Amino acid sequence: MNNTVLIYASLVRFAHTVFAMPFALIGFVYALRTTDFHTARPWGWLLVQVVLCMIFARNAAMGFNRWADRHLDARNPRTAGREIPAGVISPARALWFVGINAALFLAVAATINPLTAALAPAALAVLLFYSYCKRFTCLAHLVLGLSLGIAPVGAYVAVTGHLAPEPCILALLVMTWCGGFDVIYALQDRDFDRASGLRSIPARFSVAASLRISLLLHAVSVGALLWFAACCPQSVWLWIGVGLFAAILVAEHLLVTPGRQARIPLAFGTLNGLASLMLAFFTILALLR
Repeated sequence: MNNTVLIYASLVRFAHTVFAMPFALIGFVYALRTTDFHTARPWGWLLVQVVLCMIFARNAAMGFNRWADRHLDARNPRTAGREIPAGVISPARALWFVGINAALFLAVAATINPLTAALAPAALAVLLFYSYCKRFTCLAHLVLGLSLGIAPVGAYVAVTGHLAPEPCILALLVMTWCGGFDVIYALQDRDFDRASGLRSIPARFSVAASLRISLLLHAVSVGALLWFAACCPQSVWLWIGVGLFAAILVAEHLLVTPGRQARIPLAFGTLNGLASLMLAFFTILALLR
């Protein structure tokens, strides 16, 4: 049983939850901070519901992505060892996993409030649609970013029952941040994507141009972060988080250059995970004060 759990956790790269979950928590706490919700309803159970929605939605999205890409992954030396092409998980079992998690996501979202129930199918459609985007557009990186950017909006709506500009600013931040680091990650498959007819920014442009596009997206991310920070109660902790997030993005672009790509996994996983965790920690600390 434990081995099965670990296999499916590996299938969906559960550790990568660190990219979106911190922003969902920021959206959740910001909503609590700016409403009187905590006086009307216990927020602890709602937090559990939001976290469960995040887990189920991400499991469905990543499982479907692995299923949709199984033939491509089998031909790519970098990904041939993934669970489905390696025969560790069958395509049928992967689809069952996707279906169960999708159903659980929709079911939990329906128990929160009418707006989360109404928006959940659309959110799931975006999450699943991403898996086919690279077949026809090099903007798939931004669709992936949008998939993650849904998280803070969904968490805010779970608390308040309505939409607002602030979580949408967070969504812009997440979309451009994720899109930017996904461009860097896609450099690893540039030759394979070109040979296979897949669309990505690195497959379409030079390495140097791709990195400039990634830098531009991250500049938008920092601008969106400053915009969101201006909407928050002002605190030194908030600006420490903002400064650390921006500094880590700068470090990422210093680490990966056209002539130095060996450290892409470090930049993609470690630095971006650290950036989201640091920003969430200090922003939530500021919001709770």
